[in-house]
Order: sequence, then structure tokens, then C-alpha cells
Amino acid sequence: MPENKRTASGALGGIVGLVGLSAAAGVLVTAAVTPAIAVSGLAASSAITIFDNMPSYLQPDQLMLPTTITAGDQVLAKFYDQNRSPVTFDQINPVMYDAILSSEDPRYYQHGGVDLIGTTRALLSNAAGGETQGGSSISQQYVKNVLVQRCERDAKATDAVEATDTTPAKPAMTRDEALRACADEAIQAQGAAGYQRKLQEMRYAVQLEKQYTKDQILLGYLNIANFGGVTYGIDAAARYYFNVPASQLNIGQAAILAGMVQNPNRFRIDREGGSIVYDDGTTENKKADGSIDDVAQDTIQGLYTLRDNGEITQEQLVNAADGYSETKGRQLYVLSRMEADGKITHEQYVQYAIEPITPQITPTEQGCGASKAPYFCQLVVGQILSDPAFGAEDDDRVRALRQDGLTIQTTLDWRVQDAAQSTMNDIVPASTDGLALGSTALTLEAKTGRVLALTQNTKFTQDPTQAASDPSYNSIVFAGDKDNGGSIGFNAGSTFKIFTLVDWLEKGNSLNAQLNGRLGPVPNMKNSCFGDWINTTNYKINNFANNPGYYGTPLRFTKDSLNTGYLAMAAQLDLCDVANVAKKMGVGTTGDGNPIKMNVANEVIGSDNVSPLAMAGAFATVANGGSHCQPKLIDKVTDADGAERPIPARTCETVLTPEIAATAAYALQGVMSGGGTGQAANPNDGTPVLGKTGTHEAHETWMIESSTNATTAVWVGNWDGGQETLFGKYANGYQLSDMRYAVAKGVQSAADEFYGGDRFPDPAQNLLRTQSKDVPNVVGRSIDDAWNTLQNAGFSVTVGDPVDAEFGGDRVAAQNPSGSAPAGGNITINPGNGQGGTVPDVTGQNLNAAQAALKSAGYNTLSVSCKEDGGAPDDGRVTATNPAGGTSANKSTAIVLEVAKKKCQ
Repeated sequence: MPENKRTASGALGGIVGLVGLSAAAGVLVTAAVTPAIAVSGLAASSAITIFDNMPSYLQPDQLMLPTTITAGDQVLAKFYDQNRSPVTFDQINPVMYDAILSSEDPRYYQHGGVDLIGTTRALLSNAAGGETQGGSSISQQYVKNVLVQRCERDAKATDAVEATDTTPAKPAMTRDEALRACADEAIQAQGAAGYQRKLQEMRYAVQLEKQYTKDQILLGYLNIANFGGVTYGIDAAARYYFNVPASQLNIGQAAILAGMVQNPNRFRIDREGGSIVYDDGTTENKKADGSIDDVAQDTIQGLYTLRDNGEITQEQLVNAADGYSETKGRQLYVLSRMEADGKITHEQYVQYAIEPITPQITPTEQGCGASKAPYFCQLVVGQILSDPAFGAEDDDRVRALRQDGLTIQTTLDWRVQDAAQSTMNDIVPASTDGLALGSTALTLEAKTGRVLALTQNTKFTQDPTQAASDPSYNSIVFAGDKDNGGSIGFNAGSTFKIFTLVDWLEKGNSLNAQLNGRLGPVPNMKNSCFGDWINTTNYKINNFANNPGYYGTPLRFTKDSLNTGYLAMAAQLDLCDVANVAKKMGVGTTGDGNPIKMNVANEVIGSDNVSPLAMAGAFATVANGGSHCQPKLIDKVTDADGAERPIPARTCETVLTPEIAATAAYALQGVMSGGGTGQAANPNDGTPVLGKTGTHEAHETWMIESSTNATTAVWVGNWDGGQETLFGKYANGYQLSDMRYAVAKGVQSAADEFYGGDRFPDPAQNLLRTQSKDVPNVVGRSIDDAWNTLQNAGFSVTVGDPVDAEFGGDRVAAQNPSGSAPAGGNITINPGNGQGGTVPDVTGQNLNAAQAALKSAGYNTLSVSCKEDGGAPDDGRVTATNPAGGTSANKSTAIVLEVAKKKCQ
């Protein structure tokens, strides 16, 4: 175990570091830069001044750490420039300290930050060769790594710069190229720049040892050092290369990693096939006869020495050097230094020298492609890279995602997410022939806007080549928009009618008002913001399945999703107000960022392309009693030290009165039951739901439904803007146009299971009122004339059975009701049958005359009821008839004549 206390010679080394080293290093540097005056006192004095004037204080920055995005207790994804898992001093096997110190800085616990012996040797070598060499202490290497990381933290993409009279041209540089340039500058600086860098490292290292203990600096170095590629820090390296934590490294593994730090990308052991790729593009291999090639022989001389001493066989030598021969050579060097320092025995040296390098590469995947919920992950990443909560500038937000070691707790609920993805997988294929089939399903918590689930039918990729060659792959988040997710949204169809419904109610109109929803030319519409829409071409908008429409109520129009009914409603509103309703409910723009204008009639029935996430938020507003909550992806953010950081601002705002929300919910509940268009998507699990279907020109289909607690939006259609029909095409046992119902039902069922839902509030009674209107009198008119007259007055009409009347055929003999009736109510009209008449009044006539009069009126079925009366005439007198005279009666009616006679026969 390394010691922590410095010896007396160590303290002396620190003093020399500030005094003697300044002079020694200054003279050596000056000798290299200005050899003609190298031995002069003036040059040495100047060099010392330069050294002493260099900055001496270096505060190590926070280590770059992976940012982890989580959902519940599971990791959703990691992002990093440097994969690192910092550990404490006791979490590293002591053999690792022995390996790194024996090979890199054997006098570490004796010097004061700079090893004068090693540094002087290196500086003399550099002066002779003109190129910087090694010799840095652990403290100096730590300083170098701190400075490199600081450079990398500020690295960013830059545009090309043209040359000027005073500055050279600079090519454009990507962020990755800028990151590599930081390391290259630190490692490859030559000449005077290289010496100045080395001196500055020395200056910082000496001061660093005044601020921190040896153990702290050693631990800091092992946590910051690069071990090839994006693997940084000893624990991440141990896990990546050997699938063990740093505390479980053995001697051989520790020697490999210690040997790696000199040139991490040269000695890394994760190359495919186990071969090192040299700068010239060649790789190491055994010769055909099984012997080691010449390059490899130079690097593993230690094995040849063991063989020549008879300690190992040729076969052991070849096996030990099979692959990674350069790294094997570095391992042998480290093992030899450990043996020389008494850290391991000779037997241990031989044991690990002949052991082949056998990595167990265990990468830490990063990016959304490795996530179980990749499309949700993409939305989260998009928010991190765009929201000011993660930094004011783009570069700040990139650092937050890739360097700051944040833990970002998202809103995703795996219970709903897993059920949603399983449902999607079972129903909607990732691709199908003949169209670019896309589908997304998402669930919001209605009362908070938290996104609980987000699924998609396609497989996630960020490789454009893969997406172009295989239609089952896609990088676009269908639920998102242009700013976050790469989608421009989809035509909303009849789900967009929710905004006309709400505006209708806000204007005080009743759900039971009667409107002419019959198919015909689209009525002119008012828009006070962008100008009225005038139908100058007798333009018509059809209903689904060629429904001719009907006189009806907004309540029924909603249940049946009748386009012509909603156009009739919109004709009584200001479309600008409808657009404002959409805006306050979260759908103020299309998916590609253009404002919703409502300046054409088609927008009433959903011709605008909108985001499914935004539409879900609008329906959640109604379900939540009128409070609109902006969709929320992130619950909590903490930094690497566990301190909370601000999260993206999301608000819940009351935008509808409770009465309007409750009445709209009442209408939308009718969609989900009793023959409504969304009935097939109702989970029927006891949780009340509202909803709305949507279809746009047969190539886009929607189903949005909600309980009081959770809102689910499902879209199925052509994701690429194509117009291939979804009707009459099948996959997985479903018609493509019907998949929305099955997906929505499955997802909402899971949401109901875990979030439940309450009974929706009762609608406002004043918004359910009926109005009375005068009923035109159509008796005597033809049936067609009567029908048109009543319908034009806003009533529905039923033709009843014929009734008795003197006229027959095509004329109305009766109507019910008459006078007044509820607006839009039903009026029954009855044609005459030609058999009606009025019984003549024959009272007082003698029997013969009375009978003749009745027969003349068409009543031929006569009978007599006689009553004797001594005062009556002999031929009798009619005292009454049944039915009575003046009564309407069918001519087949039997008439009874009541007669008084002196004597009845």
C-alpha cells in the first residue's frame, strides 16, 4: 500500500522544486531555445524569471462524468464524452497503486511534485533531440490531465476562418475534432511550446502538492486518466476491459492498465480480433510458421529472456504474445518494475508474464439507441439540448448532457410504458408493403402533464443509411414536433373538432341546439383575424362513409363525428376565436411551427398537421376540469454532488371554466359508448372515459381518449406525408384503419389500472337547454312541400300513417305537434286517406229522409234504434245519430239512427 506522508527528502524536493528547479529547468529550456547564450548568467536569470512568473495555482475542476437519464429505478440512457465512474482511495486494489507508481513514478512519495532526476534526464534528451519526451511525475501527469479536460470542456465546433495579414487560415472543426485537438496539443507540442508546457506543468505540480496529500493526488490521477477511447478513470477501465471493479483487479490486469496510460489508444485492448492497428494501418500477426513477427519480438523481449533462461517454453511464449503484443510488452515492463521495486515476487512476474491478455470487453452503452424507450428518450434529449434550464448557450447544454454528470429523473412510468409497447408490438407492424406505416401512442397524466408512456411502431436508429434502406427503422419521434422529435405533425382529422365544441359552449350555445347538418355547400364562415371564408365555388365537404347528414344537435354531431354538423356550428362562430381556443389548450401551432389560423373551412375538421403530444394535452385539459398542463418529461435533476438543479419550467393554467370543461366532457363521453365512433376503444373497465376519433382523407387515423387522470393519444397513418389509404389493408389481423382503436384500448386500459379515474362532473344545465319555436301549419300541403317547410324551419320530420280525411294521396291531413315545439324537434305529418267525412245532422227528419241524406254523404252502413212515443208521427222522427251529426268519421263507419215512432216494429 503506498504511503501518504512525505519523507524529509520529499520536503527538500518541494523546496528544490521552487528554487533549484526554476534555475535548472530555466537553464535547460534556454539552452534548447537559445543555445548561443546557454551558459550565460543572464540567460539563466531570465529563464528563472519566466518560470517564477508562470501561474502557480491550479484548481482541479469537477471531473467530466456521464449524464444518466433515469425512469423510476431504471437507467433509461447514458451520455458521455468520457465514460468514468469515480472511486474512493479504498475502492482501488492496492496492486494498482503499486503498478502505476513502479512504472510511472517510483519516487512519488519522496519528491515534492517534480522528480528532478527523471525530469532532468528527459529535458537533456529533449534538448539533444528537439522533441519533448517523458519524465513527468504523477503530479505533473495529473496536472496535464486537468488541463486537457479543461480544454475539452470548452471544446466546440467552429467555422472555417480565412487567413489575414496577421493570422493564418483555420479549417472548420467539428466538436469531436476539437476534443481530439485538446489531447493532441497537450501530448504532441514540440520545441519551445513543448518546454513551456512542461515547465507550466511543473509549476502547477509543485503548488498542487502544497494543497493536497499524496494519496489525494494519486487518486485524482487514477480517476482522471484516459485508458483508451472514451474510457476514463481506473474503475471504468477495469469494468470495460475486464468486467470487474477497480477493487478486484489482479496483478496482470493492473499491469496492463498501468502500461496503457503512456499511450492509451495505442495500448488499448478492445480492437476487433485482438490486433493492434499501427499508425501506418498495418496490424500485428503471427507468421505462418507460428513465430512472432519482428515488431512483436522487440516489444516482448522480456518473454524471450524468460525462455532463454529456461523459465518458460517456446509454446508459452507464443501463447502469451498471441495478439496485443505491444500491450504485452508494456505489461512486461510494468511487471518488471514491480518486481524490481519488491512489489511482486519473481514467481508472480513469471505467472502473469506468460498469461495471455484476455479482455472481457463490457461497454457502457450510451445514447437513446440502447434505451428500452428510445423515442421517449429522444424527446428528453431534445429538451435538454434546447431548454435554458440546462444552460444559456448551445454549448452549455451539450456539456450538461455529455460532461456534467447529471442525474435526470424522467416522468416515464414503466408499468404503462411496457404495456403500451407490448400493445404496439402486437398490433402495428414496424413496416408494411405499399406505404410508410407509422404509429405512436402516448399517455399523459391529465392533472400534471407528466408523460407516462410514449411508444412507436418503428425501431429506433440515428443512422440515416439504415433508415433509408430499411423502412422498419426511423429516427423521427412521431409524437413530437419539428423542434423536438423531428416530426412536423399529422393531419388531426376530427379530433380537432374539440376546439369548435369548446368555443360553441363558451359562446353560451346549447349542446341540444338544432342545426342543419345535412350535406350541402359549405356555409360561409367568419374569421375576424384573417378575413372571412366565403364559399364562392359551391364547395362541399363530405361526411365519413358518405353520410348525407341530418338536422341534429352538437351532442349528436360529436357522437357521430358529423363533419357537416360541425361546419354548421362553425358557421355561427368566429373562426379566430376557435383558433384562440386551440392555442390556450396547447395547440397554437402546427407541428412545423406555423400558427393555427383557422382561415379555411377545412381546418374546422382537422386539416392542420399537429403534434400528437400537443393534442393529448388539449384533451387532458377537458378531462382535468379546464386546467391545461404543459407536457412534462423531467421530474428532477441533480448534479454529480447530489444537489438539485432547476428543471424545465412547465405550468398548469386554468384555461376553461369548470362548467365548460364538464359540458365538453359530457359530449365527448358520448363518443365512447352507445354507438359512438370511439366505442371500440373503450376499455370498459369501469373507469369513465371521454374521447374523440379522427380520420383525415383515409390516410391518417387518430384515437384520443381520457379518464379524469390519464389521457392516451394514438395516431396511425402515413408517416412520410404519403396518401396511401389505410382502409381495406390488413396486418396482424387488423384493418390498418382500425388499429388505432385496439392500441388506444390497450394503452388506456393500463393507464386505468394504475391511475384510475373518477366520474366526470355533471354538465352545466344551461348548456343543455332546448328552445321552442313556432311550427308552420302544413295541413293541406303536399307531403314534399310540408317536409321542406318544416326542415327549413329547423325541425326533423316523420311521415306517419294515413288518417281519415276527405282528400287522399299526397296531401297532409294532420301534423303533431302544432303551434310550437322544441327547436329541432320532430314533427309528424299524416297524409289523408280519402275516406274521411262529416256525419250530416239529420235530427228532426223523418226516417226516410234521414237515411237518404246519410247515404248521399257516403255513409251506407245504417241501422235504426226505435223508441215508441205516442206523440211521434207515424213514419217516425230522428232524434239523434251515433256518431252525432257534425262529427268527422270514416265513411265506413256504421251510423245508428235513433228514431221515435208511435209504434215500433
